[in-house]
Amino acid sequence: MFAGSPGLRIVVDLLTFLVAVVVGGVIGYLLMKSRQFQARTEADAVARDAEIEAKRLLAEAENRAKTIELAAQEQRVQVLEEAEQELLRRRREVDRVEERLQRRQESLDGRLEQLELRNRKLDQRQAKLDKREADLTKIEEEHRAELERVASMTQEEARHELLTLVEQNIRQEMARKIREIEAAALSEADERARQIIARVLERVASDHVSETTVTSVPLPSDEMKGRIIGRQGRNIRAIEQATGVDLVVDDTPEAIIVSSFDPIRREVARIALSRLVQDGRIHPARIEKEVEKAQQEVEKSIRDAGEQAVIEVGMQMLHPEIVKLLGRLKYRTSYGQNQLAHAVEATHIAAMLAAEMGANVQTAKMGALLHDIGKAVSHEVEGAHAQVGADLAKRYGVPADVVNIIASHHHEVDQLTAEAAIATAADAISGSRPGARREALETYVKRIQALEEIGNSFKGVQQTYAIQAGREVRVIVKPEDVDDLASIRLAKDIAKRIEDNLEYPGQIKVMVVRETRAVETAK
Repeated sequence: MFAGSPGLRIVVDLLTFLVAVVVGGVIGYLLMKSRQFQARTEADAVARDAEIEAKRLLAEAENRAKTIELAAQEQRVQVLEEAEQELLRRRREVDRVEERLQRRQESLDGRLEQLELRNRKLDQRQAKLDKREADLTKIEEEHRAELERVASMTQEEARHELLTLVEQNIRQEMARKIREIEAAALSEADERARQIIARVLERVASDHVSETTVTSVPLPSDEMKGRIIGRQGRNIRAIEQATGVDLVVDDTPEAIIVSSFDPIRREVARIALSRLVQDGRIHPARIEKEVEKAQQEVEKSIRDAGEQAVIEVGMQMLHPEIVKLLGRLKYRTSYGQNQLAHAVEATHIAAMLAAEMGANVQTAKMGALLHDIGKAVSHEVEGAHAQVGADLAKRYGVPADVVNIIASHHHEVDQLTAEAAIATAADAISGSRPGARREALETYVKRIQALEEIGNSFKGVQQTYAIQAGREVRVIVKPEDVDDLASIRLAKDIAKRIEDNLEYPGQIKVMVVRETRAVETAK
């Protein structure tokens, strides 16, 4: 219908478009309104639901609050009831305590009344006692006056007499107790010491040599004596000058005597003479050569002896010069006892004693081994051999404890350690054991006389006797001058003076004898 008019078609299309737009707008508006209404309706529904939920929650909260309030009121009522019950219980307890205190107060009041009554009675009794004491004092004074009149002695004189009597009795009792205690202690100590020494000596054995100042050199014939003397005595003078000994050519068959106080010189001379006699060529040049060889041989023997001694006792750490000095003791004797053998024996004894007593074994061994080291040079150096030995040991780095042992083994200085006492005891045991030493008759007689002179030098001593070869000193005292207690002190004083003034092997027992004799003759 509109095909023949393009303009009309455009208008129609335009109108159609406008209508479509308007229709679309109306439809859109209606849709928007519809959605807004729906949304409002949904919001109103949500609001109503929320309001309903809020009211419900509020109602529940109010119900819960009422429930809590009721519970709180019930709990408060319960707490109040418990508090009232506790208060009532405490009031009852306080009432009981007050009742108890009241009873106690009444009891204390009763006791106080009793005490006051007792005090009054005591005061009355004390008054009676004071009166009785005064009466007794008066009676005692009258009695004392009567005693003084009857006895013709004052109270001070009677007291002095009584004290004198009591003092005498006490002194006698003290002396008796002292003797009993000392006897028991000495018995136990002696028994213990004997056991230890017996065990030690059972394990130690040492030879000894006789003390002598001469050595005999055998000769193949008496003709050799003339060759030893030489033309105009030149050979014997050369030997004596080279060795420092005296040669005694007497009627002893096939022997010549070498005499000297120095055993090393005697040994050198003996070896040199033996070689000269064996070789047969005896003249001054040959003598000097053989003496030099003998000296070297003795020096080697000295070193070997010292090394053997230190190996035997386990003391290889010693200085070589100390070992050499030890070796020289091989040619030194004392009371017939070889000094090197004595030192080794004393070392073994000291080691076992130290082990028995829990002391330092090494220190005791070294001190006992070196205690007589000063005797190796005592004829060359001035001074006592103990101090000389201590100086030598200190010079060669020996420990201070061992130096003290050497210096103090004759008590010339104080002993600072237990090992010093052990070494001294070992020295005494080795020197005093049976067969260890021999004593010349002259020395023995002088020692006996010195012991008796020391005993007689004390006041109150009547006579002193040295018995048992000088091992015991028996002192007879005057009983009117020396009582029992003084006799004990006298024995100690005599023993101390013997220790300070005499040198002797072993121990010396001092016995003081006091006796009172009453003699009457029947006619």
